Amino acid sequence: MASRNLAELDAFAAIARARSFRKAAAERGVSVSALSLTMRNLEERMGVRLLHRTTRSVSPTEAGQRLLERLQPALDDIAAAVDMVNDFRDRPIGTVRINAPIPALEICLAPLVRPFLAANPDVSLELVSDAARVDIVEGGFDAGVRFGEDLARDMIAVPLGGPLRYLVAGAPDYLRRHGTPKQPEDLLRHRCVRHRFPGGSIFQWEFEKNGREVTITPEGPLTVNDPRMTLRAGLDGLGLIRLPEGYVRPGIAAGHLVPVLEDWCPSLPSWFLYYPSRRQMSSAFRTFLDFVGRHGLVLANSE
Repeated sequence: MASRNLAELDAFAAIARARSFRKAAAERGVSVSALSLTMRNLEERMGVRLLHRTTRSVSPTEAGQRLLERLQPALDDIAAAVDMVNDFRDRPIGTVRINAPIPALEICLAPLVRPFLAANPDVSLELVSDAARVDIVEGGFDAGVRFGEDLARDMIAVPLGGPLRYLVAGAPDYLRRHGTPKQPEDLLRHRCVRHRFPGGSIFQWEFEKNGREVTITPEGPLTVNDPRMTLRAGLDGLGLIRLPEGYVRPGIAAGHLVPVLEDWCPSLPSWFLYYPSRRQMSSAFRTFLDFVGRHGLVLANSE
């Protein structure tokens, strides 16, 4: 097969996976116009339309979907064959793409970035913040980070860091004005800063003490989708917040936040780094996975 034909097919697969010329162009580091020209040339040469295009969306035609289903495994095999050469190099080379929610990025992955890149100068990391449930294979990611209950069965999962604990906290001025909750049910009379997930649902606050479990759907005048905004709102006295302990401890230590209901906030299982069990692993990702394994205990003990 001519190298030009292979490059065009690879471009088609990228667009079909991303459902977007813009996203595929950004992923490949080319312009949208160049990618559009590549697709036009491919469709003209094959004599069939492969993509439905509208001003708002891109999706494979029936012919395009069938081509993608047969083509993607072949492209994966080619990529694996090329990457196999890296096993003969002194140092791994390539890009590792990870999809994770912002708290997991900031608490678990951020401490690993500098030492990993220093130890592997020919490897690049791409860390994408996303709280939605995504298909990491379709999105072109090597791995994702989620809680255990959110993982598909065909994924391999590795604990990332130690147990996680969410704390409820409020600014001293807010608590002086509104009182301190003694039971989770008291939160229903408080102004809380709510978090909305990408799918539209509101983050529920879960508590447990002596075997009794309580779930609260918080109410309040402010709803956000970023834990950093939640923290800012709590520090500004806009209401009670519930965040991973790593976010609120500095504010508590400085006297800007006061924890409440601590005895109702048990530790939760760790985040998990997960990746497909059936996909050929690149040398760059294998190196990253080994690094996480060696430094996981250090990370867990630092929390």
